[in-house]
Amino acid sequence: MWRMARPRKPLLSRDRIIEAAGALVDAEGLEAVSTRRLAAALGVSGPSLYNHFRTKDEILDAVADAVSARVDLSMFDGGQDWRAALHAWAHSYRDALADHPNIVPVLARGPGRRPAGLRLADAVFGAMTAAGWPAAQATLIGALMRYFILGSAVASFAGGFVDDRTAYDPADYPHLGRAHLLAERGREVDEGAFETGLAALLDGLALQYEALPAP
Repeated sequence: MWRMARPRKPLLSRDRIIEAAGALVDAEGLEAVSTRRLAAALGVSGPSLYNHFRTKDEILDAVADAVSARVDLSMFDGGQDWRAALHAWAHSYRDALADHPNIVPVLARGPGRRPAGLRLADAVFGAMTAAGWPAAQATLIGALMRYFILGSAVASFAGGFVDDRTAYDPADYPHLGRAHLLAERGREVDEGAFETGLAALLDGLALQYEALPAP
C-alpha cells in the first residue's frame, strides 16, 4: 500500500504566516514586512502566501488581531462593577501590547473587520451600557480608554531620557537635574504613570456617572 511521504517542513498556514509576520514586526517594525521577507522566513515561495492573505495589509491586520485576542475580557461578564472592570481590562490590554509596540499603529486604525478587535469593542460597550451609561457616553468611554492605552504602549517616557548626567545643562534645563536617572527606572516610571493616569480617568468618569439622571 502506498503511503504519502510527510512533508519535510510544516505545511503553510495562516497561523504560521501570522507568527512569522509578528516576529518580523517585533524585531524590525511594520516596514520590514513584505511577501519576500515572509516567504524567505517560512521557506516557501512568495505567491504561496496569497493562498491565505490577499495583501500585506491583511497580514498586518491579522497580526494586530492576534495581539487583541490576548486581551482578557472576562471581567466584563464576571459581576464586577464598571469601574473595576475597566481597570482590570486596561491593565490586561496594556500587558498584551507591552511586547508588541510596533503593531500599535495598526491597532490605532480601529478594529475594522478584525474579529478579536470587534469582540473587544463589543464587550466594553456592552458592559458600560449595562451599567447604566447612555449609549453615546459608553461610546466615548470606549474611545477614551483606547486612546489612553494605545498611547501608553507606543513608547517609554522614561526611556526617552539619556543616562548621562552632563546631558542636561542646568543653565538650559533648570528642572531636569535628575532626568538622567529616569532611564534606569524606566519600567517603574512608565507603570506608575500608567496607573496614575488610569486612576485619574476612572475618578473623572465616576464623577460623571454619579451625575447621570436616574433611569
